[in-house]
Amino acid sequence: MTRLLLIGPPGAGKGTQAARLSERLGIPAISTGDIFRENLRAGTELGLLAKSFMDRGEYVPDTVTNDLIADRLTAADADSGFLLDGYPRTTEQVRTLDEFLADHGHSLDAVVQLTADEDETVSRLLKRARDQGRSDDTEAVIRHRLELYAQQTEPLIDVYADRGLVVRVDGLGSMDDVTERIVAVLSERGIRQAA
Repeated sequence: MTRLLLIGPPGAGKGTQAARLSERLGIPAISTGDIFRENLRAGTELGLLAKSFMDRGEYVPDTVTNDLIADRLTAADADSGFLLDGYPRTTEQVRTLDEFLADHGHSLDAVVQLTADEDETVSRLLKRARDQGRSDDTEAVIRHRLELYAQQTEPLIDVYADRGLVVRVDGLGSMDDVTERIVAVLSERGIRQAA
């Protein structure tokens, strides 16, 4: 029963590593972006509510995001653990997640913080933008997203660091190298790969 949170700046490889860790640890990777898209496709009430905010270019409020995550965490495949990617993003979401886990007799086992040099991250994201035809992902936009990440996520990292949950891992290098680094630091905390 492993419950993890993956945190890192845009371009640090969270999505890639979440998928790899999900397979290695035998737990689902749960991404807020995926949850939003799934609920939109299914036309659920929460999905339509989230869409109403996104259509106006606004952030989906914590209450809606919290409800979507709580709904996903009660799915049968999350009984044996999970890896959260993209949630929580605010201190209010941290409180809500804490309450949800406590209500179910659980807590987080570790928070994996992927770190990456800002210039390298910008280069990665610019390459991805070119490869995927994202003309709106300019260097100025990317650097602004990195600034927002630093402003909004730093308090969360501090909260989890105060609890002794944060393990820092260099997110640069080959995908395999980064995965092995993460698996190694988790192993040091007693979190083992699935058999």
